[in-house]
Amino acid sequence: MTETVSPTTRPELPFGEPGGLRRPRSAVVLAAGRSARMAGATRHGSKALLRFGGVPLVERVVRRLLALGIDDVYVVVGAHVGPVTAFVNAIAPGRVQAILAEDWRQGSGASLAAAELYLAEEPLFLCVTTDHLFGEGSLEPLLTAGRPAVLVDHAPSPAVWAEGTRVRLHEGRAVAFSKELTDPAVDCGAFLLSPAVFEAQRVAAREGDHSLAGAVSRFAAHRPLSAVPLPQGAWWFDLDTPADVRSARRAHRRSLAKASDGPVARYLNRPVSTRVSITIVRLRPHPDLISVIAFLFGVGAAALLWTGMGLAAAIAVQLASIVDGTDGEVARLQNRARARGALLDGVLDRLADAAIAAGLAVWALSAGHISQTGAIVLAVAATALSLLSMATKDRVSSLGLMAAPEGRLNLLLGGRDGRLLLVALAALVGKPHWALAAIVGTCGLSLALRLVFVLKAGPRPE
Repeated sequence: MTETVSPTTRPELPFGEPGGLRRPRSAVVLAAGRSARMAGATRHGSKALLRFGGVPLVERVVRRLLALGIDDVYVVVGAHVGPVTAFVNAIAPGRVQAILAEDWRQGSGASLAAAELYLAEEPLFLCVTTDHLFGEGSLEPLLTAGRPAVLVDHAPSPAVWAEGTRVRLHEGRAVAFSKELTDPAVDCGAFLLSPAVFEAQRVAAREGDHSLAGAVSRFAAHRPLSAVPLPQGAWWFDLDTPADVRSARRAHRRSLAKASDGPVARYLNRPVSTRVSITIVRLRPHPDLISVIAFLFGVGAAALLWTGMGLAAAIAVQLASIVDGTDGEVARLQNRARARGALLDGVLDRLADAAIAAGLAVWALSAGHISQTGAIVLAVAATALSLLSMATKDRVSSLGLMAAPEGRLNLLLGGRDGRLLLVALAALVGKPHWALAAIVGTCGLSLALRLVFVLKAGPRPE
């Protein structure tokens, strides 16, 4: 039996957002369908429990909403009610609640109607479906729209357009939704609605239309429904068939890369680390634990460098570089990316870098490649310049200065991915002093060029 909680009346939302915009505090996730088209992938189970990136779809959607600041999430269930309800109610007790749609067979509009009791007092609430996935930055503009709105993809691929619900737009508003329209835009399956949509759903049902599109179309016919464009570079997936899942998994893995990645991270590390992340994420490792493991790889590499074990050290250094990207990937896969985790990762990376520089210096000194003074100078310079090169990027951002063209600067291999590759290559040929000199050169040049650009460019335009 579905466990329910009594809805409560809440005071009016405060106008605390920039420009007086309201943010929704509740969301409804529609997960009541039978998922007949996905039977091959789900083995006739619920699509909501299909794992994507190691995490069930419904959990991925719910945790995304919670991470965006939604207080209460109501998941509407119907088919497969037992297993889905048990799973949903365990995600975040007190904040996530499964509710049963008795008439779920009639369509997604009927599933939405089941949430009316819980959302009738909410000025605005978010509505999404469990088979629509959204990347970082996709939903934020919708949440801050401050009025009823729909997230719209103005440039969908031909395959998405063929399967999606098309949207008719007029003066920045969405006025109709249907798969029969020929308009170029499609909705992304995410809506910011008011309780008036429930009356619109009843009107649509009396006319024989039990779809979510029918309810939203009737709503939009009498109330302004803003069309919020999908942000540039943001992604979303609609998973209707096993082929959709396979295609989305490939695209999702590629999306784990970051725009700030250097060439080594993008073309060497990420193809390995993203596959590792997707494999281990089902074990639910904490991202901070992976940061610690990457740090231990770095310290282990430093110890191997210290003792002059070139081949083993080269392997350990490159493994540290690969694992260093895994913590962030796992955090994004689990919707657990937090500022504190990024801080811990940054501190551990800098400590590992210092240890590696020390290991290189000891090896170079003990092998007679360099004098004691030279080893100290190079080790200190390599550590200081690598720290400064990374710290200046954060400082530029925090001070609101114009950012340097980091994509081009990354070609100098002054980023951490490039530095560690240079260390690995130098260790492989038994030339630790080359690695120290390379770090000093690449980091020093990257730092100098960054400072020149930033100082000449001035403050970032408003």
